[in-house]
Amino acid sequence: MRKLLLVGVSTFILAGCSPSEAPVKETNAGTETSASTTAVQNENERIDAWFEERFQAGIAKYPQFMTQLGMKKDYDKWNNQSKSFYLEGLEETRTDLEYLKANFDYDKLDESRKISYRLFEKNAKQDLEGADWWGYGYNFNQMFGAQSRIPSFLINYHRIDSVEDANAYIARINGVKDYLGQIVENSKDSAARGIQPPLFVYDYVINDANNVLQGAPFTEDGTSTLMADFEKKISDGKLGFSDEEKAGLMEKASDALLTSFKPAYENMIAEMEAQKSTATTDDGAWKLPKGEEFYKRRLRMMTTTDMTASEIHDLGLAEVARIHGEMRDIMKKVGFEGNLQDFFKHLKEDPAQTYEDSDAGREAYLADATEMIDIMKGRLDEVFLRKPKADLEVKRVEAFREKSAGKAFYNRPAPDGSRPGRYYANLYRISDMPKYQMEALAYHEGIPGHHMQLAIAQELEGIPKFRKFGGYTAYTEGWGLYSEFLPKEMGFYSDPYSDFGRLAMEIWRAARLVVDTGLHDKKWTREQAIDYLLANTPNPKGDVVKAIERYIVMPGQATAYKIGMLKIQSLREDAKTRLGDKFDIREFHDVVLAEGAVPLDILEERVDAWVNSKA
Repeated sequence: MRKLLLVGVSTFILAGCSPSEAPVKETNAGTETSASTTAVQNENERIDAWFEERFQAGIAKYPQFMTQLGMKKDYDKWNNQSKSFYLEGLEETRTDLEYLKANFDYDKLDESRKISYRLFEKNAKQDLEGADWWGYGYNFNQMFGAQSRIPSFLINYHRIDSVEDANAYIARINGVKDYLGQIVENSKDSAARGIQPPLFVYDYVINDANNVLQGAPFTEDGTSTLMADFEKKISDGKLGFSDEEKAGLMEKASDALLTSFKPAYENMIAEMEAQKSTATTDDGAWKLPKGEEFYKRRLRMMTTTDMTASEIHDLGLAEVARIHGEMRDIMKKVGFEGNLQDFFKHLKEDPAQTYEDSDAGREAYLADATEMIDIMKGRLDEVFLRKPKADLEVKRVEAFREKSAGKAFYNRPAPDGSRPGRYYANLYRISDMPKYQMEALAYHEGIPGHHMQLAIAQELEGIPKFRKFGGYTAYTEGWGLYSEFLPKEMGFYSDPYSDFGRLAMEIWRAARLVVDTGLHDKKWTREQAIDYLLANTPNPKGDVVKAIERYIVMPGQATAYKIGMLKIQSLREDAKTRLGDKFDIREFHDVVLAEGAVPLDILEERVDAWVNSKA
């Protein structure tokens, strides 16, 4: 059960009936029907209670996940990263799966609980099948490697509301030596089995780690990222710490950084230097032991379909060609003479499309992105029946990780309301964040995209928590990409350049189908994949390089976006055709969102049932 709790980044869940809300139909069938209804209610209540019990038992073993949920139990601890802990978790998953099948009558559950039953079963089987792939995910990489995940976690999730919280922060700094040490050992084990990221990854990792060790108390030039974060948090006037208390806490934090944190990072850097000497320039998953089988599994997990790498590759080529045609139409609309590649070049070089490369320019980007999201908030009632309660803020990616981090990403809000949802924009190289793309990017990461999904999910009742905090990438990222398309129908993207930016974002995802399968199935080199994106998208080279390097360390993940979007669009068009005047886009969106993140086949079942109920 442990791993089930942590699957996926994104989900959104709208309310299913709780047992007390389950509808009871009036009937003349008497006690037989009444008994049947009671049995359904009882079975729903029993499985709800069991799902909650297993969730709570599972998160109790993951201190960091509890912190992300706003809880302060084991607030001074890190997760256990050992292989033995992982294998123990698989045994618990096997036991849970057996218990589910032996103790609950699927036919007595309502529709929402039947989905929960199916998803729990599917996730458990997937986790058990994953035992053969222990250590295949690169522990240290430029996207989500431990070297940047550790400081990011402390900065973004560890709140300090008391002396106890401050001491827990210090305890976590002291615990980095063991925590990071476990991850280093896992990386050694993987490398010994021929599982290493390609050569280019190591410099990113080492640079990230060295950045974290800059400033006091490590060096004399300024204050380190973590020390600055700790000092800012304990200096909040609402806490009422005396100067003496703050000085004592700062001294303990400084000591922990020097005696535990620094040696742990130095040990990790040394291991990365050693592994770098044996790394190759082979980039795709095909190079790994049983690499072809591994990539097939990744595609199944990411897309929730049985599409082959070749089918996905061909779909990408077709979508790129289609979108190029729409791009040429806009190019003509703005009166540009030349071919599409000339227009790409023009956009890359046009200073009017970039913000000033300064602090003021970066602040302007954040302010404009926030304004775009605020305007969209005011229009949501036109296309949605539900809206999130949690707030959303736009933030710049922190300096210590901005050089290697992705273009943009979203972090969910705390369920207790103590932390808003956050859309992070990477403004390290401001030219890589052109104005014409920022509208689509804000809709994807913010509203109506990921923030709608995750905030709503955490605010619902009647859905088990393993579903609220789990997810399926094709569904979640498919919704994110669909959320770029939807505003077009609402009258947004009025500037043709901004509409071109929407298409630029869409073709970016279409081209991913080509380059991801190219890299991991067709044995393309990093350079081949970079050249393909440069030739077929308007994105600048820095953006392209970073993207290809992301796809290399996350095999298959990038294919989910377009496949998920196309499925949502096709389901909508089919529903409109079948329902005619009875079609309501608000109801359609509610059906898509009403059971949260689900595989695409279950999504199709749900939409089909809704259409049949209205036909």
